[in-house]
Amino acid sequence: QVQLVESGGGLVQAGGSLRLSCSCASSGRTFSKNTMGWFRQARGKEREFVGCISWSGISTYYTDAVKGRFTISRDSAKNTVYLQMNSLKPEDTAVYYCAADKYNRFGGSLRNYDYWGQGTQVTVSS
Repeated sequence: QVQLVESGGGLVQAGGSLRLSCSCASSGRTFSKNTMGWFRQARGKEREFVGCISWSGISTYYTDAVKGRFTISRDSAKNTVYLQMNSLKPEDTAVYYCAADKYNRFGGSLRNYDYWGQGTQVTVSS
């Protein structure tokens, strides 16, 4: 079982920035060959796709709501994936989750992802 751990969440004013990190907490395990995704879930709403990055780091894909503001990157040497969030809006407030896709399907469907972190809270004040 792969354990993912998110960090970097917090409270920020609208227009500000945060960088979330996702690391593998399982000793000896790596997700360097896996597509990694970021999702978010606002209170009372369903979990939604934010973006994903291919195992190589070459390709990324974002939902329209965050295009041009959020950037996903990865550092395979550190076994870490990042979500850089700029120009944050109050509607970005949610718990953010990272997830790993065992089969590199590279998409926005929750069903594509096999391993999930516990999430980190991001709150954007107006």
